[in-house]
This record gives sequence, structure tokens and C-alpha cells, in this order.
Amino acid sequence: MAKFEITTASVGEMSKFREWANDEQWNPGQSDMLPFHTADPKGFFLGKLNGEPVASVSGVRYGADFGFLGFYIARPSVRGQGYGIQLWRAAMEHLAGRNVGLDGVVEQQENYRKSGFRRAWNHLRYEGVPSGEQAPSDITLVDGRSVPFGQLAAYDRRFFPAERDASSRCG
Repeated sequence: MAKFEITTASVGEMSKFREWANDEQWNPGQSDMLPFHTADPKGFFLGKLNGEPVASVSGVRYGADFGFLGFYIARPSVRGQGYGIQLWRAAMEHLAGRNVGLDGVVEQQENYRKSGFRRAWNHLRYEGVPSGEQAPSDITLVDGRSVPFGQLAAYDRRFFPAERDASSRCG
């Protein structure tokens, strides 16, 4: 009989999350893992079937009232067998009592609704560095390390529902 267990992923095991996201053609931030882990070291869950990693999810706590879900992936070979939803439930239990956000996959929106989520925003992600004629004339790009951290943290608090100074220092 197959044995499914849910563990807290180690920093080393978290590389699987990124690898699997790449396999799904998702584009999580290149340097997201360490800051998220710093915010909540117990917020990364790995589902293992007979000791082999087969599913992942992150449920990262921020402050006392907010949490964020991500990296919800079951490997194609185990989809539809209930392992992913077990992992989802473990992450939601970890985030119990909090307002929870997630970056959703469009095709999964109905499943998110079934789990009690509602759509609040559209999220567009851009990448690249504007240069030459593409760069707006009223914007100057600077290395974030040249800006006093307090200014960056204050700016971040305008857009994020919880303080995350410790994890922001990792970027």
C-alpha cells in the first residue's frame, strides 16, 4: 500500500518547488524562495509518496493576520489521486484564522472558489529592464541596495497587508 506523508520542506528540498514550477511553465520570482522561507520557515510543505517527493505547496504566514499560498503543484503522475488536496489542507490549516491570498492559475479559479476564495485583483507580471527609448523619461532605475532600507520597507507596506521587513532584507 502506498504511504503518503506531508513534511515541512527543508531549504534544500525547496529547489523542487522551483523546478516543478518551471515544468508547469510558471514564472515565480527568481529569488522568492529565501525571503518567503525567512518569513515562515514552516510554510513550505512537501508531499512524499513512498518517500519520493510528488507534490508541493507553500503557505507562508506574515504577521498575525495574513498568509499567502503558492507553489501548489502535484506531479502529473499523481494528479487526481487526492494527494494535492491533502497538501492544500495542510497549508490551509497552517494559515488558519488568517486572511489568505494566492497567485492563482486561471484554469484553477473554479477550484479556488470551491475552497472559499474569491477573485480580488488581476495580477500582471512584467520582466526585463527598460532601456534606451523604452524607458519612461520620468523614471530612474536604481539598485535597490542604494536606497535606505526604511524607505523600501515603508513603500512595501503601502501595497502588502503585513510587515515583512525580515524577509525583505533577504532579496
